[in-house]
Amino acid sequence: MGAIAAQEPRLNEEITAREVRLIGYDGEQMGICSVDEAQRVADNEGLDLVEIAPNADPPVCRVMDYGKFKYDQAIKAKQARKNQSKIETKEMKFRPKIDVGDYETKKKHVLRFLGQGSKVKITIMFRGREMAHPEQGLSILERLADDLKDMAVIESQPKMEGRNMHMLIAPLPASKAKKKEADAASAAQEVEGESSADNQGKEEE
Repeated sequence: MGAIAAQEPRLNEEITAREVRLIGYDGEQMGICSVDEAQRVADNEGLDLVEIAPNADPPVCRVMDYGKFKYDQAIKAKQARKNQSKIETKEMKFRPKIDVGDYETKKKHVLRFLGQGSKVKITIMFRGREMAHPEQGLSILERLADDLKDMAVIESQPKMEGRNMHMLIAPLPASKAKKKEADAASAAQEVEGESSADNQGKEEE
């Protein structure tokens, strides 16, 4: 069964109410008037009378260029779909008893995915008796989230699904990432400045 298409609003002569609350083309509240009077306002401006709130009492109508409105909406929807399709979700699998070297290798892969703008689904795979210790998997996820806090944000908190534990992380927006980098650079400069001051103090002694 296909999706039900959104119902189109009634336009112009399709509007059946006798009275309407009219909103002008520029958003001006024009009060309650007869539908005929509202239609005249729209006709005089070469525009459409569109019923935007049919269940209100009386219904609310707006004067607008409905063709242009529909076109703009279609362009926005297309752009939203385009942006959405660009964001891929990668997956990286860990074991609860992963060694340090394997952890660092997998973390580099996750960083690469994030750098490409992809979301990353982190999966902890439990086997046999490991299921009795979910805290081990949670510990890895928390460690990874902390290691990546300057690059990523947790979009879905850790949760168990069958024998696996999942967490979804997404790249930080560029503005936040830059701010974190700037904060880190500023902190490094402060530490460097304090270190220079200490050394100068010792030389003076």
